[in-house]
Amino acid sequence: MTLDSTDLFGPVLDRRVVPVLVPMPAPRAYSYAVPDGMAVEPGSIVQVPLGPRFVVGVVWDGEDDGGVDPKKLKQIEKVFDCPPLGPDMRAFLDWVAAYTLTPPGLVVRMALRAPTAFDPEPMVEALRLTEMRPERMTAARERVLATASDGLSWTRSGLAHAAGVSSSVIDGLTSQGVFETVFMPPPPVVAAPDPAFAAPRLEGPQKQAAADLLAAVEERKFSVSLIDGITGSGKTEVYFEAIAATLRAGKQVLILLPEIALTASFLERFQDRFGAKPAEWHSDLAPRMREKVWRQVTTGQVRVVSGARSALFLPFEDLGLIIVDEEHDPAYKQEDRVFYNARDMAVVRGRIGNFPVVLVSATPSVESRVNGEVGRYRPIHLPTRFGDAALPDLGIVDMRRHPPERGGFLSPVLVNQIGKTIGRREQALLFLNRRGYAPLTLCRVCGHRFQCPDCSSWLVEHRFRGQIQCHHCGYSERTPEACPECGTLDHLVACGPGVERIAEEVERHFPDARTIVLSSDLMGVKRLRLELEAIARGEADIVIGTQLVAKGHNFPNMTLVGIVDADLGLANGDPRAAERTFQLLSQVTGRAGRTGLKSLGLLQTYQPQHPVMQAIVSGDSDAFYEREIHERERAVLPPFGRLASVIVSADTRGDAEGHARGLRNAAPRVDGIAILGPAEAPLALIRGRHRFRLLVHGRRNSDMQSFVRAMIAAGPKERGSVSVQLDIDPQSFL
Repeated sequence: MTLDSTDLFGPVLDRRVVPVLVPMPAPRAYSYAVPDGMAVEPGSIVQVPLGPRFVVGVVWDGEDDGGVDPKKLKQIEKVFDCPPLGPDMRAFLDWVAAYTLTPPGLVVRMALRAPTAFDPEPMVEALRLTEMRPERMTAARERVLATASDGLSWTRSGLAHAAGVSSSVIDGLTSQGVFETVFMPPPPVVAAPDPAFAAPRLEGPQKQAAADLLAAVEERKFSVSLIDGITGSGKTEVYFEAIAATLRAGKQVLILLPEIALTASFLERFQDRFGAKPAEWHSDLAPRMREKVWRQVTTGQVRVVSGARSALFLPFEDLGLIIVDEEHDPAYKQEDRVFYNARDMAVVRGRIGNFPVVLVSATPSVESRVNGEVGRYRPIHLPTRFGDAALPDLGIVDMRRHPPERGGFLSPVLVNQIGKTIGRREQALLFLNRRGYAPLTLCRVCGHRFQCPDCSSWLVEHRFRGQIQCHHCGYSERTPEACPECGTLDHLVACGPGVERIAEEVERHFPDARTIVLSSDLMGVKRLRLELEAIARGEADIVIGTQLVAKGHNFPNMTLVGIVDADLGLANGDPRAAERTFQLLSQVTGRAGRTGLKSLGLLQTYQPQHPVMQAIVSGDSDAFYEREIHERERAVLPPFGRLASVIVSADTRGDAEGHARGLRNAAPRVDGIAILGPAEAPLALIRGRHRFRLLVHGRRNSDMQSFVRAMIAAGPKERGSVSVQLDIDPQSFL
């Protein structure tokens, strides 16, 4: 329905001025005049002039300055023929902007990520059988007529393929009037999922969990359920039942996944259950497909979307459920332009839209765990693995008692178990969350260390590629043969292991084994999917990987998991270090024994008594969470307190430090909120820019946004190369 603008923007008939948010970092919407004969409403997607160019914007809510003369304003150039952003979506975008202290135009930009999708897709040319028949009949023509006799319209290529003939046969029949040209709507990007296609037979805890979740979903109102189940416990099958119930109610579903690498296996599981795949949404999607998905989501033609965190900003026609799988994963935090946590924003979107949200994890975040304990979330626990699968036996390898051979990093205990595993024609996984060959290269003669010229970080050797590279800015150079400082040849030494070095050591121990190295810098998404499929088919004996292997993969023949350096994540000052290490190692060891085979997980550590190691090998996650929650509460850290990070960067150290000190001096005095710093960030130099950090710490009920907003307003203005980056609820402390 087209609404008259006077109904939407007040009783003044000649006003014809509306606010339009444009995708740029402006603090508010701009006013534009509506040309005669054009109808717009809040949420309309429009094209407007901005300086010398035209940009896409959204007509927004709110009043304009009544004193503005429309004749002095630029006019809206075009209204796109697509559904407007609904009131819930606009409220959500406003909320995100206010919470993250981001200009609203940059948040709206995330909802408009398919600029050529705003106009309807063109109709598809097709053919339909007429009553005419060809002058001469052949076997090929008979097959075509038989195929097309169903009365349906066919595309030229589709009909030729279905009838098993060449396109020239179709063209010949068309020229004789046997077919007439018609136009059809564009086909859907995916078939409609069928909730009844392959309903599972859930038993025991899974059946009870599904019943509890369905009760929440069928209330048809906002709630948050937390499915907390050990790896392999059937969490996906349980929330599939919530998806089925939502589809039966005619609503759309969004499933968030933390990594693109997870989508291939997930899409197959979804298709097995619902008879069709969900639409995908992630950065690796081809532009044309991205446009189709965006358009069909807004019209309701796509019923289910599976995507990365950006899928949260798709303008669904009638969203009724959000699933956040692996809700603890740090990949849900975006740290570029708009700093937000997709898990938390999913909860907000559910609250604004008044529909249920389901969080899923084998190792929930401390925040979600506490919300479940105090009743904000509805906890649903799955204590056992699905079917006959058993958890792996877990053990600690004390590296002080069982050190590796000289120059190696694998304990004899782990090497022995790898030999036994591949001797039984089963698979072993070695996990090390460090890419490349070695994290540091130095000269034995003069001690020179290879450091990035633009960042305060060492250059990582990638021996497979013959390069040393910075993992923060991407700087790289060929691996040198001589020290650039003293000129000595053949005295450069690699310090510490990466996955490539572990692969080299495995090759020495097991030269006949089939080995695959999985690391994000060695392969693109397509190759990674092929490698994962090969592993699942048993085409590798030993898999060596980074955190890519930790999430959601099902390797039926994997019976040994070895953690090469279990202490790695504990060696920094991150307040979430223990939680992150516990989650990552639990996820990795959970890759073993998922199909019932007896399995083993070994953690190589120099800190065998550390609470994280003890919690993992004992299987007592409750004790770990109890201790971690107590420590957080005592230190008033999230979820019992609030944090905000302010990073000031500039081309010179003095400019960055001076601006940061100016902000500190301008901070208001508020009870319950303290400001720490400025101090150099742990990574004090990135891409040639010097960085200082202020950390704002407050109680749980502190108005962190007002405090930071007041500090920025009263502090020095950004000039020259100075840039200020705000992160409410930071996840990274680098």
